[in-house]
Amino acid sequence: MDVGIEEPRALYQKRIPIVTRSVKGRFRNFKWGVMVLAYAVFFGLPWLPWTRHGVASQAVMFDLGGRRFFIFDLVMYPQNVFWLALLLFIAATFLFFATSLIGRAFCGYFCFQTLWTDIFIWIEKLVQGERPARIRLQRQPWDREKILKLGVTHALWLLISFWTGMTFMLYYGYAPDLLVRFFTGHAAYAAYVTVFALTATTYAAAGLMREQICAYVCPYGRFQSVMYDPETLAVAYDARRGDGSMGRAAPRAELKIHAIRQQKGYGDCIDCGFCVQVCPAGIDIRDGLQYRCISCGLCIDACNNIMDSVGYPRGLIRYDSEANLALPQPAKPHIHWKRLKVVGYFVALGVMTGALVYSIATRTNFEHDVQQIRQPLYVVLSNGDIRNRYQIRLTNKSGADMEYRITTQGLPPGALDLGEMQTVKVHSGNSVIVQASIKLTPQQVGKYPRFDFVITPLSAPEDKVVEQVNFYSRTDEQ
Repeated sequence: MDVGIEEPRALYQKRIPIVTRSVKGRFRNFKWGVMVLAYAVFFGLPWLPWTRHGVASQAVMFDLGGRRFFIFDLVMYPQNVFWLALLLFIAATFLFFATSLIGRAFCGYFCFQTLWTDIFIWIEKLVQGERPARIRLQRQPWDREKILKLGVTHALWLLISFWTGMTFMLYYGYAPDLLVRFFTGHAAYAAYVTVFALTATTYAAAGLMREQICAYVCPYGRFQSVMYDPETLAVAYDARRGDGSMGRAAPRAELKIHAIRQQKGYGDCIDCGFCVQVCPAGIDIRDGLQYRCISCGLCIDACNNIMDSVGYPRGLIRYDSEANLALPQPAKPHIHWKRLKVVGYFVALGVMTGALVYSIATRTNFEHDVQQIRQPLYVVLSNGDIRNRYQIRLTNKSGADMEYRITTQGLPPGALDLGEMQTVKVHSGNSVIVQASIKLTPQQVGKYPRFDFVITPLSAPEDKVVEQVNFYSRTDEQ
């Protein structure tokens, strides 16, 4: 009996470069629109001025030194980490919600990997030419033309990667000043590490690895199938219409006529391969739903263009659901949202978004904390009066310096002693601790077992807060 020897397998599959063809159509136009908007926001926000008192005039800035984030008129502090938790929950739930309805549309249009890969491919085409020219350039020996074109391509990739890292770093300080300090060698060491790391990773991900990031690195492509249902819309090939009973055939002679093709059992697919050539993931959508597909819709544009050129109906490749394609006569594709899972995602989105909006809308511009000093709990003075001491911490969360007045209610006049502090001034983003004393005579103690501290911002009296505290004396020990 012959015993076969198992051949060793490579641990990693060697990457075959994907050279995509340009295509025109509504999905390609939508991708261009999203890309322009995304780049305008990412690269433009650090340079958008926004007037603030005593703080750098930058619309979005993450002040790590001051432990606060400025997002237009919203100032966030570490105490607002609840907002971040809600925002992450909303983002994850929205991703699941959108995937259940329209598949990996986020990957195809909004993902950073897709946006940067698109611009890198556009530069590649701009320098090296359309797909046939780029394939020819790959195969030709290393001569002057190849070195020049590849050198210019990679130089432009590195420039965009560098400016991506630089822009990310500019969010963490006043952009004009930080830019000057970076190029004059006076920026923090972390700034250079950040820019270098993001330059390298952007260049590698969008220029060298591309579809491998989606296939092997990003976890979303692996667990997306959990969120797919038969009713989920995804880019799909209508195999019954495209293959027919006799398969695909080129439109030669009488097979150019659509009615004759159908009569002889041939499908509408002319096997041109354009859907494969435009795919940034390098897949053949005609093989069915695949985890590498990012639902960018470029194959739909390519197929529709070919259908228009040969006079056949559009929609051979389209956004559709498996359930609809399985029907004897598929209906017009539409979003199936009346599903328990989708409704559950929508309700969770509504509740968490409402909680976030409510929390931000009802925020105050300052935080306060009143604690009684318990060592000792109370002091009996030489004249018999009883004194309690309290520590009041004020944190100014607004973008400007604020003054506060501290008073009491529910106590006789003169009981509060704040020393020399008639008002308390707190700089933006800072905290101040105020020591307050309350003195009552033995006759008054029983009448005022508890009272209120009233903290009033002078610039916004309507935002005053009232904090009830206890007054302790000998009777509390009995």
